[in-house]
Amino acid sequence: MNTSSSVRRAWWAIAARFLAHGLAVSTWVSRIPSVKSSLHLDDGVFGVCLFAAAVGSMIGIPVCGYTVTRFGSRHAVIWSTTGFCTALILPAFAWNAPSLFAALLVFGFMAGSNDVAINSQAVGVERLVGEPTMSRFHALFSIGGMGGAAIGGVVASRLVPVAWHFAIGAAAILLFAMSTGRFLIETAPDARQTLARPRLRTLPPALLFVSGIGFCILLSEGAIADWTAVYLKQVLGAGPGLAAAGYSVFSAAMSIFRLAGDFTTRKLGPAWTIRGGAALAAFGLATSIAASGPYWALPGFALTGAGFAAIIPLVFAAGGKIPGIGEGAGVATVTGLGYLAFLIGPPAIGFISQATSLRFGLAFVVILSGLAAVLVAGVEKHGLFAVKPGPESTPSLQ
Repeated sequence: MNTSSSVRRAWWAIAARFLAHGLAVSTWVSRIPSVKSSLHLDDGVFGVCLFAAAVGSMIGIPVCGYTVTRFGSRHAVIWSTTGFCTALILPAFAWNAPSLFAALLVFGFMAGSNDVAINSQAVGVERLVGEPTMSRFHALFSIGGMGGAAIGGVVASRLVPVAWHFAIGAAAILLFAMSTGRFLIETAPDARQTLARPRLRTLPPALLFVSGIGFCILLSEGAIADWTAVYLKQVLGAGPGLAAAGYSVFSAAMSIFRLAGDFTTRKLGPAWTIRGGAALAAFGLATSIAASGPYWALPGFALTGAGFAAIIPLVFAAGGKIPGIGEGAGVATVTGLGYLAFLIGPPAIGFISQATSLRFGLAFVVILSGLAAVLVAGVEKHGLFAVKPGPESTPSLQ
């Protein structure tokens, strides 16, 4: 492991951005009920407004991917972090549904852009460190999410106006993130060696397999987030508090095991870490589906979170290391399919549940976990996990 002071500072600088991203996202999420109530929006209209954030993200992802490939990830991290924190303030000043839609469109654009930028920077830092570190970065995002949600809950309970909450929160998060800005690294690849805007028919097969794994796991994570409480309440008869505990134990286990994910990757390698994680997640969710009561289902959701923990960090890392594709373009491709999975997953589970039952709907997630494990063979076949960085793409410290 490269332990020079410059590399250590670069590691902590991008770690701060992952923590800041989680804090910003959860700050918004924690006040969603307050925003909806203050604008007197019904569920249907508010759902359309929330969809704007997803649309904005889908637009921002390829834009930032091109920016990273063209100008380098350091530049993209700086502007996207600033823009993301600034955009956090906008929903607080919406006065009706159209203005909220516009605010969330910008917020989603900046969220997707920042997601690509920080993951691209993290790939370069991981290369400098010389060993897996991506899982710890994503653990900090998860920790930031839990911290922001907890703070938001306290602030909301004290009836602090949303505008004050978002303005102070955005300023604090931005100051925290920017305090380490000078330690970020430059990772601009040689444009002659990369595809800035890859098209589907020209994508390397390895990137398609990696993106397929990401699609399966992110769709599954979205389904767990949206349907766990419903399953515990409607199928297993849990009360409101216990129903909410399902996603809590899932998230807590994911955060804890992400901290250990890099150690696991060093011992098992990326391929077997993904295979083992997918198998553990499938087993955990299968036990939850088969459970006869809510308390028996909770350990299964915890195992599911532990299994998923290290997979997406490895997928993002692999997406930024594929020969012939710039870090930004590779991460953007994986991220774009991931966000698409978040859009498709919840309604897909709903349709399956409507036609059969919610148990069968969640069983679809078990199948996807198994498919992710199978797709690892395709990545291994193309030698992605064995790829070493060439001199043309070695990051330099600024």
